[in-house]
Amino acid sequence: MLFFERRLSVNNMVSCATCHAIEYYYSSPAPKQMGALQLQPRNAPTVLNSAGQFVQHWIGNRKDVEDQALKSLTGPPALGNPSEEIVIKKLKSIPTYVELFKKAFPNDKEPITAENIAKAIGAFERILITPSRFDKFLKGDKKALTEEEKRGLKTFIEIGCVACHNGVLVGGNTYQKFGIFEPYWKYTKSDSIDEGRYVVTKKDEDRYVFKVPSLRNVVMTPPYFHDGSVESLEQAIWIMGKVQLGKDLTKEQISDIIAFLKTLTGEIPQEAKHPPILPP
Repeated sequence: MLFFERRLSVNNMVSCATCHAIEYYYSSPAPKQMGALQLQPRNAPTVLNSAGQFVQHWIGNRKDVEDQALKSLTGPPALGNPSEEIVIKKLKSIPTYVELFKKAFPNDKEPITAENIAKAIGAFERILITPSRFDKFLKGDKKALTEEEKRGLKTFIEIGCVACHNGVLVGGNTYQKFGIFEPYWKYTKSDSIDEGRYVVTKKDEDRYVFKVPSLRNVVMTPPYFHDGSVESLEQAIWIMGKVQLGKDLTKEQISDIIAFLKTLTGEIPQEAKHPPILPP
């Protein structure tokens, strides 16, 4: 309920689900989504499977989904509240939430706290796991993938995509410089140049470094890259070949890789397919 609750925002207009919408596989179709008071600095990635990633946000400035939820309550790019106390006061004025927090946190003298709001939202996000046909294939079902999809997997491995997009989530577990062979903006035509993790660490080696995104559900969650600068998955793969691998991928290679990536589209959990009815 809190994930979809617009009253968590300073103007009662924005919820977590505004930027991470069900109908877009819990992502946003906008290159950069509007927060409560201003435009988000980067593209809003899907929160499906995000809890399993090693950090949150493109630049890793949130340690986990609970930390992300807590810090989203304040600050203009997200829910925009000048303080956590304003959110707490608002929820305490809604009887249904008072009862639900008591049930969820029975041992707390004051159940409605910013930390408990974050725990609740984090608990929801931790169920957003989307098993796919690729998982069936990994478990030994050779018929789970077509021959074209298997060829795509082979291409994905052989040209070097797996160097960064690996592990359970096919990414989401390391940082990497975007633009190893050439500057990324040369091909993405980005409106502005984002220095990535350098913003957080101020270390030169972190300039243009971002979290490697998970590729699960990637077919369903355009636009691509940290700034949402590329709408087409074909174009995004070709750019990755140029700037990350130093290769000019053929149309056939790109087509095969997309066939494989489609097998990473998973099923959204039943309890997360429809927004809840919120209390008056």
